[in-house]
Amino acid sequence: MTSEDERLIPLVDEGLGNSAYLYDVGDGRALVVDPPRDLRALRTAAARRGLAVAWVADTHLHADFLSGAVQLAATDGAQILASAAGMREFDHRGLTDGDEVDLGGLTLRALATPGHTDEHLSFVLLDAAAPVGVFTGGSLIVGAAARTDLLGDDRTGELARAQYASLHRLALLPDSTAVWPTHGAGSFCSAPPGTARTSTIGAQKASNPLLAAPDADTFVTRLVASLGSYPAYFRWLAEANRRGPAVLDGAPAVPALSADEARRLLAAGAVVVDVRPVTDVATGHIPGAIAIPLRAQFATWLGWLVAPDTPVVIVRNPGQDPADVLWPALNIGFDRIAGELAGGMSAWTGEVITTRLVRPDQVDAPVLDIRQDSEYGAGHLPGAIHLELGDLPDAAHAAPTGPAVLMCGHGERAMTAATLLERTGRRDVSVLVGGPDDWATATGHQLKRSA
Repeated sequence: MTSEDERLIPLVDEGLGNSAYLYDVGDGRALVVDPPRDLRALRTAAARRGLAVAWVADTHLHADFLSGAVQLAATDGAQILASAAGMREFDHRGLTDGDEVDLGGLTLRALATPGHTDEHLSFVLLDAAAPVGVFTGGSLIVGAAARTDLLGDDRTGELARAQYASLHRLALLPDSTAVWPTHGAGSFCSAPPGTARTSTIGAQKASNPLLAAPDADTFVTRLVASLGSYPAYFRWLAEANRRGPAVLDGAPAVPALSADEARRLLAAGAVVVDVRPVTDVATGHIPGAIAIPLRAQFATWLGWLVAPDTPVVIVRNPGQDPADVLWPALNIGFDRIAGELAGGMSAWTGEVITTRLVRPDQVDAPVLDIRQDSEYGAGHLPGAIHLELGDLPDAAHAAPTGPAVLMCGHGERAMTAATLLERTGRRDVSVLVGGPDDWATATGHQLKRSA
């Protein structure tokens, strides 16, 4: 029999900040917990171990990605395990608090842990009745607890109190019990920064500031104070997961479009999403394009800034893999990719827009810092105006008039912001290549920090 560390295979999505888990039950079958719609990493890991997926468990109705459970049921014959209270509209085994599932020698026990969502379940893995680990989903996470404001401001406090009770219920498990959360660093589900994605009950009791809260009121105050903004698509993906994502028939593909075909789509309301690196976008991009450089966080900003019913025309470089555009988009329920400009920008005929890039020692205009509130508070240029990138489409009027330098941590989000302002007719914005630390190093000046 293999050790637990060898049996558990975390599958981390660095962009969404989430972990799915593949667990080898020891007889050639596997349990999968909280898989995304993009199953490529899961299938590679299962094939390497010679495992067949027999069960797929969802801890809650995810708001940050579409579940791969329905796909695994259709293509692999896996049994879906999920909360009966979730009222899912597809075949599954609905579980309530205390229900157990036989995994062929191991047992999976459902533990009601509401807070992140109403129907949230954690899954305790038992070997000979002893807890081995617990899949905590969006309940207890490393150093924190998942956010409780996704069902509306009017329910945030109520759900935070439920989260308090759930965390303390989990804390009753033996200290040696492994903690396997879905949300981790990089997630917008209030996960703090850090590299650890798993832990133990004992370690969390000793170090998690929310578990250290002396009472429910203090817990609620601390948790709610930690909640920042979140992507727009969080508001509708949970319902899409309740209905069940469509089963995909094979690998997705993106049609090639001529410049004339792309132009006709744009005239009909499509939007160009330019996924090329910052320097390439700056050299020249299609008027009206939104630049979202292709990197781990691509899906987050696509879903935040582009409405899901808007057809999208992709512009990429030849060396960029279209699958790295399509799968992240499908992961967040974005299936309106109309096609891509065949040949990239070299095939475009017509007007192009250029955007000036500046080095940290060349900042010569008012600065618009478009990072998250927490990033801005940790250190920003003196006098910088602050407006989060996610708010920019509806608040472009709050941007400084006249020439402005846009900045983020490295330049990618700043280029996105520049193209959003250019869509309003602005041609006087520049992008800082680098971030506040680069500016401080180049100029010798100190950053300002917010209390």
